[in-house]
Amino acid sequence: MDIFENNSLLLKDKKNLEQTPIPVVTVAASFRDELARYHGVKEYFGDVEDEVLFSRAHYSMALAALVCAWGGIKPDPKKAWGVDPTNYVTRQDWGKLEFTEEVGQLMARNSFLKWVKDLIDTKVRQKLPITGAIATPLLMLFERVHRPILSFHYETGNLLIGAGKQVVQVVTDPHVRPQYLEHAERPTIRYCVFDEKTRTDMLELAEVMGKDLDPKRVVVTGPPVDPRIVAARKKKSPTAYTKRPVRLVITTGGLGTNKKEIETCFRSLAPLLRHAKIQLIVYVGVHEDIREMIHQIAKQEGIPTAEKHHVEAPLRIFHSPHIVQANEMLIQYAFPWADGFITKPSGDMAYDAAAAGCFLLTLEPWGEWEHNIRDIFEQRGISRRAIPEKLQEQLDSLLTAHGSPAWAETAIGNALALPKLFTEGIQNILDQMPTS
Repeated sequence: MDIFENNSLLLKDKKNLEQTPIPVVTVAASFRDELARYHGVKEYFGDVEDEVLFSRAHYSMALAALVCAWGGIKPDPKKAWGVDPTNYVTRQDWGKLEFTEEVGQLMARNSFLKWVKDLIDTKVRQKLPITGAIATPLLMLFERVHRPILSFHYETGNLLIGAGKQVVQVVTDPHVRPQYLEHAERPTIRYCVFDEKTRTDMLELAEVMGKDLDPKRVVVTGPPVDPRIVAARKKKSPTAYTKRPVRLVITTGGLGTNKKEIETCFRSLAPLLRHAKIQLIVYVGVHEDIREMIHQIAKQEGIPTAEKHHVEAPLRIFHSPHIVQANEMLIQYAFPWADGFITKPSGDMAYDAAAAGCFLLTLEPWGEWEHNIRDIFEQRGISRRAIPEKLQEQLDSLLTAHGSPAWAETAIGNALALPKLFTEGIQNILDQMPTS
């Protein structure tokens, strides 16, 4: 039976959204097994198509809003409720999601296709079929919701505004896509943006596009970071790594981005792992192929792997077929533990790592917004550009004091001294939501 037609889960979410003071929506991934488990619906187990994942960022940011509103991880519709309509796409339309995911993965892992993607980014995004697939379940879920809706993706925001809803739209990066401004002239949409420069960019682009956007409807809030990640900084010290092996996390994105760079980084770090100079987590998310790649290299290099909770192990690989579980591993075991992250400068991982009090070594950016993110954290002395093929030598230089504190020590100190805008953004966003 079609997931959309057999709508017991959808009806529960629909009811909660109609009653909650803070309704939240995003487009990031499907996690229907997890939904079925939470709602106690057994008939979906073993009878669903493979899950899809487009972005950890949009998932983790929406979850951050819920965790902040709930005051913890226990769901409470009396405080807030959130959905991703991806979970309710019909079987008839499911192929559109898989196609979108496959195209995204191909571009994320192929330098030539990425170059093509950069040339036609706007046109491709406007023509992807995901909008048509999510529209019907999205509008059904929010049919009777009359409060402002907190949106973490421009697709959901645009669809809901077009249906006459009130939306608080989070611009998730320090970069303004034209799609955010599709309905900018309507008084029923408000925007939450990264910083003053993003606000200026948005108002300028609106003028160029001929949109009458009232500046009062564009509010600077800072980035949306899960409060559990921010809490990890409380036990961090700039010099902790000098008394033990340095703790590093290598991460990929929702589409398996930077796979080749990740392989090069791991091979470069192998000697340090063998000699217990570092401890490493490789976060591969839902990507079995990257997990297998790291596992095989570790086996060739004679590096043992350990379970997620073995914090003193030289190497752990974090993998799960579900974004829900993969994200929780990061929050529980990686952010509180790490000294530094090796990652593309994405709107989730870079914000999160810096807010957790870690230094950053950044891989190749995916798009203009990630170049902006990289620049922001480089200017704050928290981030440097990774040299994957010479990562061992680079780390040795960055971790060594040359007559003054080592770069890594200074970078961690700078991360711990970030302004509140970088650590309290999610609360600032929730403050834009009327609760009565």
